[in-house]
Amino acid sequence: MKNSLLLIARQAIYDNTSGRGCYSPPSAAEGGVAQGCFVSLKKKSKLRGCMGTMVPTQPTLEAEVAANALAAALRDPRFQPVRLEELDLIRISIDLLSPLEEVRSEAELDPVVYGLMVRAGRKKGLLLPDLPGVRTVQRQIEICREKAGIPAGKPVTMERFVVERIEE
Repeated sequence: MKNSLLLIARQAIYDNTSGRGCYSPPSAAEGGVAQGCFVSLKKKSKLRGCMGTMVPTQPTLEAEVAANALAAALRDPRFQPVRLEELDLIRISIDLLSPLEEVRSEAELDPVVYGLMVRAGRKKGLLLPDLPGVRTVQRQIEICREKAGIPAGKPVTMERFVVERIEE
């Protein structure tokens, strides 16, 4: 199944960038469940796009992967849309997310093991685990606050999660 998710992500991006239209993933195996995931694209080891969902928005994991792959390739506001001619240079990784669990203390965090979501009112920021350059809890919280636009010192609630990472 892991390799098939990578193939689904790549096919979804290919079909859209080649003008073939919208990709429709195969339906999940019987008993499959919907799940939140993030799809990250890297070109020459540098981030080229990353989008995802904490909770599923699609009826199947396969559809969630396809939707998030397209979002990472075409709608990440930090990057220009992926072009067909660069697709062979892009490597895809998919993070399958566990449910969120409340964090009562920074001692319960480890940026290598756990991803983090911080919230203050309607603002929220998320960071996946085990990212280059993020080795301290303080840095992880700082990045989450920046992503959400939550100033330092403002109280936040924190939730952690683990991922199963699938990479090309």
